[in-house]
Amino acid sequence: MDTYTFMRQLADSWILLAMFGFFASAAIWAFLPSQRRAREDASMIPFRNDSAPKASPDACADQDAPNPKGQPHD
Repeated sequence: MDTYTFMRQLADSWILLAMFGFFASAAIWAFLPSQRRAREDASMIPFRNDSAPKASPDACADQDAPNPKGQPHD
């Protein structure tokens, strides 16, 4: 048996099984209840450096405007 055939059979059977085992264990590890905080932290990465939106002058003017029905603002 030449080297290529041996490596091909090895990759088709045991390496494929090893890769599937690694994928399954990584998926199980990622969804363990103990990893919940890490998942929540990772989901907030895009918003980490955002500051609160500044109030625009139009928003203040809308609050001072009279209500068309004559009732006070909430």
